[in-house]
Amino acid sequence: MKTNLYFRRVAVIGAGLTLFRRRMLETPQELAWEAVRKALDEAGLELKDIDCVVIGSAPDAFDGVHMKGEYLAHGSGGVRKMVSRVFVGGATGVMVPNTAWYHVASGLCEKVLAVAEEKMSPARPHPQSVFRYIWDPITEKPLNPNLIWIFAMEMHRYMYVNKITKEDIALVSVKNKKNALNNPYAQAAANITVDDVLKSEVLVWPVQLLDTSPVSDGAAAMVIVSEDVARRYTDTPVWIEGVGWTLDNTEWTGRELAYPRYLEHAARMAYKMAGIERPNKEIDVIEPYDPFDYKELHHIEGLMIARRGEAPKLLKEGVFDIDGDIPSSPSGGLLGVGNPIAAAGLMKTISIYWQLKGTAGRMQVKKPVHTGLAQAWGDLMQASTVIVMRN
Repeated sequence: MKTNLYFRRVAVIGAGLTLFRRRMLETPQELAWEAVRKALDEAGLELKDIDCVVIGSAPDAFDGVHMKGEYLAHGSGGVRKMVSRVFVGGATGVMVPNTAWYHVASGLCEKVLAVAEEKMSPARPHPQSVFRYIWDPITEKPLNPNLIWIFAMEMHRYMYVNKITKEDIALVSVKNKKNALNNPYAQAAANITVDDVLKSEVLVWPVQLLDTSPVSDGAAAMVIVSEDVARRYTDTPVWIEGVGWTLDNTEWTGRELAYPRYLEHAARMAYKMAGIERPNKEIDVIEPYDPFDYKELHHIEGLMIARRGEAPKLLKEGVFDIDGDIPSSPSGGLLGVGNPIAAAGLMKTISIYWQLKGTAGRMQVKKPVHTGLAQAWGDLMQASTVIVMRN
């Protein structure tokens, strides 16, 4: 049974995306406004109707603009309105609608714009350089690490503990890039094979080029409202039934990297709110965070949709295909659509919204869907955010 926590019911009634591309000519403000305008148009609202704005974006250094929340407010409709900026690394994209949910469920606002934007292209010489300053100055910085090193360690540990092969993991990249061929916003859609992945450039073993998502620019937006507003503006609202988030400690070196415990905690929070007891039986479609192909499998297990180490087996059996029992990343995910960090997680939330509303077009999964989930992940393997929605 769904837990009664004495909050107002909250719905999504509009969403908008920009193209995901590298080196977009639009400014961050222009990208944000393009997504906002599409979301408002679908909702049947104007900017003057909005009470609050929640903005999500990753480090200011990507866009090269200091105080990016204040800067983006001008492109997100936040002038003379209550504005919040949230940031939990790569988990930001789902924390944005979660925070908007809190604004509405609490009674603070009736109509909220949830906006996420990222323009990674301006970071020089490469966006990875932005992450040179996130390490512990005593225990980690002397090794001069980068993020791909760390994720390669996690991928290797996941493979070793669970006896998973590179061929098993490469199937995620094959699936997601193929799904992205149906997504008009996608940057990296392609028909590739497992052999293509295995022959791609080695970045840091076992991570290869086609195991990773691309550098991207883009923006996403949703209109999130109270039940009274939703009933007035649409006959097909999609309800936010559960939100969850967690922030594990920063000592990633002392954790078991083969299993994302940070995600299990966040998922349990969202499931309790949504009344979900058997996620593998009660959730119809999922959008797990996949900046690397192994992370989709890793996260499916953290979401308790598969047992530990069993996600690759279910993948090979077709369970996560677009016509499978639990379609995963029907949008094409970050591997196929692109990875403008904060906007990527909100893109996944929008994908679930479209699936539940039945407006996903060629991305629409083959089975009837009533409950969907989106998830994001960030920081040094410690932060995760989860959102559960129903139609």
